[in-house]
Amino acid sequence: MQPLLRKVFSTNKNKAVDTLSYKTDSTRKEDVQRSWYVVDVEGETVGRIASRIAHVLKGKHKASYTPHIDTGDYVIVVNADKIRFTGNKWAQKNYLTYSGYPGGQKSKTAGEVLNSRPTQIIEKAVRGMLPKNRLGRQMFKKLFVYTGANHPHEAQKPETFKF
Repeated sequence: MQPLLRKVFSTNKNKAVDTLSYKTDSTRKEDVQRSWYVVDVEGETVGRIASRIAHVLKGKHKASYTPHIDTGDYVIVVNADKIRFTGNKWAQKNYLTYSGYPGGQKSKTAGEVLNSRPTQIIEKAVRGMLPKNRLGRQMFKKLFVYTGANHPHEAQKPETFKF
């Protein structure tokens, strides 16, 4: 598909010059302005809140979103131990890990993961919604998950994100 072209006549010998009628600005990584946001996930459903967090980490909530540049913001998640699942997922949902050795696959239910490491539930859900490449790993580094209501990022002056 070719872009729309319009004919512009210059004053020199009436030659027609083809020019674009629009210009798409692409954000450069030097021009990205990052903000810090706090998300309280107490009582929220895992999948719904994880997709919203991934949206902010990618930068899709900004008008300057560019797919090949990390334009996203930093996200601080608090109260990760008070997250909820719908249905019977606490007993039925399994998280698999594999050591790489024969017989090295381990399985834990969501309830067991909540008891041992509650931040891992949100981290795995958000990581699965980001791109599976270098850019996705870079985006994931801007996520900070904490179990309680306190976090050590007060110096960055984070705002509460309105979904």
